[in-house]
Formats: sequence, structure tokens, C-alpha cells
Amino acid sequence: MSALAPTLQAFFTDRLLTQRQASPRTVTAYRDTLRLLLYFAERRTGTQPCRLDIADLDAELIATFLTHLEHDRRNGARTRNARLAAIHSLFRFAALRHPEHAETIARVLAIPAKRYDRALLCFLTPAEVNALLAAPDRSTWLGRRDHTLLALAIQTGLRVGELTALIVADLHLGDSPHARCLGKGRKQRVTPLTRQTVAVLRTWMRERSGTATAPIFPTRQGHPLSVDAIQWGLTKYVAAAAQRCPSLNSKHVSPHVLRHTCAMNLLLAGVDIATIALWLACPFRHPRHPDLSARRSVAEGARARPHDPAQHRPRSLPAIRHAPGLPRAAVVMPSARLEFPLPTKVIRAPPRPPRHNPRLGIR
Repeated sequence: MSALAPTLQAFFTDRLLTQRQASPRTVTAYRDTLRLLLYFAERRTGTQPCRLDIADLDAELIATFLTHLEHDRRNGARTRNARLAAIHSLFRFAALRHPEHAETIARVLAIPAKRYDRALLCFLTPAEVNALLAAPDRSTWLGRRDHTLLALAIQTGLRVGELTALIVADLHLGDSPHARCLGKGRKQRVTPLTRQTVAVLRTWMRERSGTATAPIFPTRQGHPLSVDAIQWGLTKYVAAAAQRCPSLNSKHVSPHVLRHTCAMNLLLAGVDIATIALWLACPFRHPRHPDLSARRSVAEGARARPHDPAQHRPRSLPAIRHAPGLPRAAVVMPSARLEFPLPTKVIRAPPRPPRHNPRLGIR
């Protein structure tokens, strides 16, 4: 048996599941990456996966595999980097178990991630949000489910994975209504709900009527929705809403755009940037960040505040307040007495010799 097979098994059982306690989605993503790599290596080398060794997966083969992902499978730079991260994780684990392959492992770990252009994510204006919410056909069960999902996503800014993982027990629609979820980094957070969202959720939950552990947004078979299903439905509703609001044709709307829309709605409402970061459970960003730097005048339909010079008149500094018990006038401290006597005799320097003057005959 080669060294690769037991290393692969220990990587999933010991490293990911036991030590790292990785989520099922991380395990699935790493499994798919390594399965593609083994299939590519079998076609490239003609060796069965059970007979492959670590030396067979050298840096040249890994680089060719990454090129195959981009050209043949039409993967983008983000997917390519995610596949490379899974391979790096495996080889870092193998470096501790098989130091005899240190050179091969070091060359694979030296393969860098590919750079790519980061496009500026857009957000939806109030008119576009209303058109999107009106797109689902609420006369059907699927339309009412999708309308509730879109309303909850736009108001709370939950990630698409958090939306699919919501169960009935995570909603509290009584006093102080909120939605509880396990977010990114396994952080529990509670997001408050508005009156409009609570009304929509109450109508849907009366029709849903599931157990406490049932998903809030199920399929017809009762299973949780997948991320691809949400993206497919959002694309369909955006195309329908574009007939009513043509500005949607120029935007690529993804579930993450709904999250940015929630952030912009909070910003237009006057909420502080730090509070928005806590609301969305994301790192604090400077107000000049292009995603959240827009102000009230950026969004369409927002009322621009007229400039009032009276509100910007210079203000004088407050008067100095004196603490009780302290003197108001300056206090001159007495000088310390010298401990040694001063000399009474003045010592003078010797007289300087006169300068040469030919008129007076002085040399």
C-alpha cells in the first residue's frame, strides 16, 4: 500500500473531523476537490488511485490540474483558489507524517493563489426591492415561501447558508421578535425583526405548521432548500422584476447582494457603521470602504438634505471649569534655599593686551 491512501483517510478522520471539527460543508468541499484530483491523476499517469503515491502528486501535476480546472471545467479564480487551499491543507498534514517526501510537499505548498479582480458589489434601491418582493406569485405555496424568504433575507441580512439552516425553533415572533442562527465561524447571533417581517413570517408559519426542528423554508418533500435552489429562484424573480423595474437588468443580483442591501438600508436609516458590523456579524469596516461608503445621496429616491449654514456655525470652546478646592489664580511656588554659601569675592578676568596701532606707536 502506498503512503497516500492512509494519509488521505487520516486527513478526513483525524484532521478534519476530530482535531478541526470541520463543518459538513467543509468536509464535502475537500472531498470533492481530492476526488477530482485523484481522477485527474489517474488519467494523467495511468495509475489507479489506490496505487498513487505522494511523489506522484508533484508540483507539476498540481499546476496542470489547476489549469485543467480553469480551462476545461470553466472554473473561476475563486474556485481554483478554493481547490488549491484544500490541496495545501492535505499536504501540510502529510508533511508531519511523511518527512521523506519533504521536497515534493514543499514544492506543492509553494504554489501561490491566483489573483483576480474584485468587482464592487451592488445593492438594491427601495424601488428595486419592492419590485423583487412583488415578483413571486403569492397565490401558490412556492410563491408564498419564496416571498417570505426574500423578505427575511433583505431585512435581516442573513447569509444564504444561515437561511437554509433556519428551523422553526429559531424564530421568536412574540415580544422582542428575533431570529437566532449559527453564523460564520460558529458564532451564535440574534437578529431583530421588524413589524413588516414579523407579519409576513406569522402568515407563513401558520401555513407551514411544522415541528420545532423542521426547516422554515422546505422543499415540497420537506427537506431544507439548497444554496443552488435559492440562487436559481432569485435569478428567476429578478428577471420577472426587471419588467417592472428596468434598472435590475444592469445588476447581477446574488444572495450576497441582498445582504448588502440590508447594510445600506441600515446606513440610510442613520445606524452607525460599528452597529451594522455587529448586526451582520462581519468585521468592522471603515466608512470609506466602497461597499458602505455611500451616504443618503447615493441611493435613488433618498432625500438630499439641504445645506443649512445655521447648523454648521462655528462653536466656541466651553469655559474652563475649576474643580472645587483648587485656587483660581496662579500659584508661585517659593524657590528652594541654597545649601552652600555663594562666593563673596568677585573674580575678574585678566586685562586684554592692547591692539597694535601704528599711529600711536603701540605695538
